[in-house]
Amino acid sequence: MSGHFTMEERAWHAWIEPAGPDTASAGQREAYETSVWPNSPYFRLLAWHPASLSARTALDRAVFLSRQGLPRGDRELAATVASRVNGCELCASVHARFTATFSKDAETVARLLHEGPETELEGRARAIVDAAAALTRSPSAFGAHHVHALRAAGLDDADIADVIQATAFFAWANRLMLSLGAPAAPAGEDAEALADQRANDAAAAAT
Repeated sequence: MSGHFTMEERAWHAWIEPAGPDTASAGQREAYETSVWPNSPYFRLLAWHPASLSARTALDRAVFLSRQGLPRGDRELAATVASRVNGCELCASVHARFTATFSKDAETVARLLHEGPETELEGRARAIVDAAAALTRSPSAFGAHHVHALRAAGLDDADIADVIQATAFFAWANRLMLSLGAPAAPAGEDAEALADQRANDAAAAAT
């Protein structure tokens, strides 16, 4: 498991050659060009199967960019916890930054990255983190008591479904990313991929 958790930018290097302008079909290029990060080696690798990448992109946007339901900061918190539990450094950094942006509490998010889901939290955050951590570790570890705790923290049933969807999506997404490459400290070769991260960070800050 990876162990360098930070809100600083992280890169990711593929073990399988990604598709690119000189190797991709028109459909593959369209899939990665319309993905979350068009210049990322991860999404370009997934573009070898363009239909599945397009489906992933649509689901990602539906779960995280919806204006209805649970506040985005709470969905991003669930994704951060899933990524931290799974050891996905890049996803943890990205979604921790989003969580800090929407929650306005970077100090707590940094502590969560450093100490893990067991860090001291209260109320709504405690309930979301406990539920997301349990569901990520093993679906059988998630139970009715997590639902009761989320309700007691003020979430309604639609909100709880949002927490579960955000967590489950990233529990899967982390496993896919960790199976196809590895995190790395950013270097010159990562400039275009990092530009995608920065564009998404800026869009979140402007929301």
